[in-house]
Parts: sequence; C-alpha cells; structure tokens
Amino acid sequence: MSGNHPTLADANRDLTRPISRPGKRFFIVLGVTGLGILLGGGAWAYQIAAGIGVAGISHPVFWGVYITTFVFWVGIAHSGTLISAILYLFRSGWRTTINRSAEAMTIFAVMTAGLFPLIHLGRVWYFYYLMPYPSDRQIWPDFRSPLVMDVFAVGTYLTISALFWFTGLIPDFAVLRDRAKGLAYKAYGALSLGWQGSVREWRHYRRVYLYMAGIATPLVLSVHSVVSWDFALSIVPGWHSTIFAPYFVAGAIFSGVAMVVTIMIPMRWAFGLESYITERHFENMAKLILLTSMIVGYSYATELFVAYYSADPIEIESFRWRANGAYALPFWVMVFCNVVVPQALWFKKIRTTLPALFALTIFVNIGMWYERFVIIVTSLAHEYDPASWGLYTPSWVELAILVGSFCWFFFWFLLFSRSLPVISIAEVKEHLAHDLEHAADTGAASANGSQENG
Repeated sequence: MSGNHPTLADANRDLTRPISRPGKRFFIVLGVTGLGILLGGGAWAYQIAAGIGVAGISHPVFWGVYITTFVFWVGIAHSGTLISAILYLFRSGWRTTINRSAEAMTIFAVMTAGLFPLIHLGRVWYFYYLMPYPSDRQIWPDFRSPLVMDVFAVGTYLTISALFWFTGLIPDFAVLRDRAKGLAYKAYGALSLGWQGSVREWRHYRRVYLYMAGIATPLVLSVHSVVSWDFALSIVPGWHSTIFAPYFVAGAIFSGVAMVVTIMIPMRWAFGLESYITERHFENMAKLILLTSMIVGYSYATELFVAYYSADPIEIESFRWRANGAYALPFWVMVFCNVVVPQALWFKKIRTTLPALFALTIFVNIGMWYERFVIIVTSLAHEYDPASWGLYTPSWVELAILVGSFCWFFFWFLLFSRSLPVISIAEVKEHLAHDLEHAADTGAASANGSQENG
C-alpha cells in the first residue's frame, strides 16, 4: 500500500481478509444473536400453542407490534435498492464501497419482514390463503385486498434484489475461487459461473447489471407504496390519505440509509476497512438522511394541515389525540428522533464524526419504529365510536419476538460478512485503476511541463 492509497493487490487482500478464519469475538456476537433468535422463536412457539390471545392485540387494536415491525423492516430494505440501483444509474462513484452491504441488508430485511404477517396470523398454517393458487373449492384470495398485494410486492422485491445482489457478486466469486482450495474452490467456482474476466464477459456483465438496475429502481417507489395502501385504502381516520405513498417511500429511504450507517460504522472498524469506507461515504449518506428527514417532517406537518383543513371533526380529533392523548409519548419521541435530531447533520463536524453519526442513526431507527407504531395503534385505538375506544399494550410475547427479529437480521448479516466480500472487489479495483491512470496522466503532464519550462 503506497501511503494511504491501496493498490489493486491490496484490494484483493484486504477485502477478502474478513472471510478468513473468524476470531473469538465473532463467535461471541454470533452466539448472542443466536440466543435472541431462540428467545423470539420460543415466544412464537408459545403463541402458536396457546393462541393469539397471549399477544396484547385485542379489540379495537388488532394490528400491533407485529404489523408495526413488518412495515419497519420493509422500509429498512429500501436502502439497498436505492444505493445500488438508483445511484448506479446516476453514476455516483461514492456508492462503490457500501452497495454490497446495503444489498445484503435488503435481502435480510425482507426475510425478516416476511415473517411478521405469518406471526400475526396466529394460526400460521393458514398462510397459504394469501397465495393465488388453483383450488377445486374455488377459494381464491381477494385481489382487492392490499394484504394480497403485499405478497406480490414483497415477493417481487425479494426476487429482483437477490438476483441483483448475485449478479454483482459474480466477479468477486471468481476472485475468491482463485484464492481458495478444496471444497471452497469448487463452491466459489460454481457460483462464479465460469467467470474468466474477458472483455466479452465484462461487456455482457455491464449490460445485465444496468438492465437489472433499471428494473429494480421502480420497486423503490412501488413496494412501499403498496405497503402504504394497507392503510390508505381503509376509511380509518388518520389512514385514509393520498399522501401515504410518497410519505412511506421517503420514510423507508430515511430509515434504510440510517440502518446502513448503523451497520457500516462498526463493520468498518472491525474489519479494518478505513482505507475503503472513508468519511466521504458517511458524509454523503448523512446528507441523504438529512434530506429524507426534512421530507418526513414535511409529511408530518402536511398530515396535520390536511386533517384540520378537512374540517372533519373525527379526523381532527384523531390527530389531536395523537399529540395529547394516551400515546403522546411515542408521538413526541417520533418527532424528536425523526425531525429534531437529524438537524444536527447540517454541521459538517457531526457528519464526519463517526461516533456522533452512529448515535444519531440509532435515534433515527428508534424514531422510525415509533412512527409506524403511532400510525397503526393511535388510529385503531381512537376511531369513530367512542364506546369502542381502547388502549393497547404490547405483551412480553410480542416484545420477545421483536427482539428476536433484530437478532435474526444481524445473525444473517454476520454470516454474510464471514462468507462473502462486504465490499465489491470488482468495483473498488475499477475505481482504483481509474485513479491510478489519472495520477499517471497527471504526473506525465507535470513532467512534460517541467521539461518545456526547462
């Protein structure tokens, strides 16, 4: 490594180093996440055996922590497509060292989100009623239901995201194949699809990657728009709103990019990737967090304005109760974490100070979970009929499953970090080659200028 600038050989060595034999700390963290999964899985098994009544959901709140967490994880998944596909189409070079982890995060977040509709069913073995399968009894899902739309939207998103992720990994599988032996050599060789790095292969690879980026980009808008229709297509006060689709998309990008930063900062330190994931990458992501935070804050204000401008007393009361009623604390936590705290990112010192940025993204993730909780619970608990108003308190079963979902997500991310390059080797080497070529051209021009002056 010359100075602080890695060479092409350094990139191969440094970016494959985390795949080597893991240390004791890795197994400790993996064991903690495994215990969390057992906690959540045990709580779910208890709920299946005892019935959905062990959860806190009851009349009038039939959607609680489970659907809140489902919407949260679907939102987290959006950052991978944003960073990988959209920024690739715009040729944003700073995405190079963060896109691989963001794509992996997308897949694991969708895997986590997909569990919660099943958990929420209670009788999980009836999940097949959501699928459009041929039936002799002519029992078909109601395609007008946004819950059935979710199956198509999330399934399509997971399929395209996985294919996009795998496509980007093909050249890196070849690098791992050339450095491996025995069974690992055969495994990486099969996954690399016979990649040899010829000009023809690169030409086809670039074309396929571009097409898949173009296909994946509309999913950023469509998937979370469909999730928002779970609420907007109803007549529940606080839900029946035309701004929900863009509001949910902005919130999804907001929470997703924050989670990327939350994961990348400790990973950068643990794997010694300071030369590849620089302060510039975090500063750009911090700017994106600030932008989407302002959009989310504007959406909060628009919701209140629309409610009061409608002159509908029920709609007005619904939003007044959110801010002043029994769930006022979650509401103001949401506002503080999502609107007030990110304003610190106006200062370059905060954007480039990683401990402060890490703490700020933790606040954002907490605030975005509370946002989904406030939207779901306050509207259901305080609907049209005062005689049916009620309060919802999560049970220990729901909280245990919530903790288990985070452990499930981080468990898969830890396995990914020890099995595949967390940074795209091919894209990093491409940018390094470009930088070296530019430096050589600059040096030659300087030398020619010196000779002429001499």
